[in-house]
Amino acid sequence: MRTHRGGPFCNPTPRRAQAMASTETSTTNDFSGGKTAPESGYVVPSRPPPNLFLLDFGLRVLLFASAVSGIVVMVTSKQTELIPVSVAPSSQIFFISRDAKFQHSPAFIYLVAALSVTGLYSIITMLVSLLSIASPSPSPRTLFLLILFDTLLAGVMASATGNAGSVAYIGLKGNSHVNWNKICNVYGKFCRHVGSSTAVSLVASIVLVLLVVLSSYSLYRRSR
Repeated sequence: MRTHRGGPFCNPTPRRAQAMASTETSTTNDFSGGKTAPESGYVVPSRPPPNLFLLDFGLRVLLFASAVSGIVVMVTSKQTELIPVSVAPSSQIFFISRDAKFQHSPAFIYLVAALSVTGLYSIITMLVSLLSIASPSPSPRTLFLLILFDTLLAGVMASATGNAGSVAYIGLKGNSHVNWNKICNVYGKFCRHVGSSTAVSLVASIVLVLLVVLSSYSLYRRSR
């Protein structure tokens, strides 16, 4: 009986069997995620984004201080002066006592209302910021809400500051085209208070813009 060494029914050679065994082993390790995976493919977890709520809290304290200062300065701007008035036809001059108050101008009332809302808002957000300081990873929802309301308050404060500033400028310089006389040469104290309150309101508007930028940056770092 003859033996067919090279026939199709012969057993595989030892080398071919070893190659097949090594191929199956590597395939099994690849699909099973075994220990043979290269170490270079290991992804090192990234560090958590920095918590910037300590700086956020400091800015909100500054916002509260500027809002309260603006309110106090504007509310205490009342001044009473004697205004000379001539009466025809005798042209006699009489002195009339006239008051200058922030309630006499809708722009100043709007500024006081905007500062009041900003001061209350700063107190609420200071508490939120304090709670977020101790948290290792503040919620993105909190950051989004802060960005939304900070932007809204920044717009309100900017419009109120612009309106009050325009009225204060007319009181300081007047407007000869429409025969609006300046009053700051008579009500000096009142005008100084109005100017100081407007300047502090501008600081509050800038702080709100900085808070929007800070919260947006924190949310961006958490989305990466």
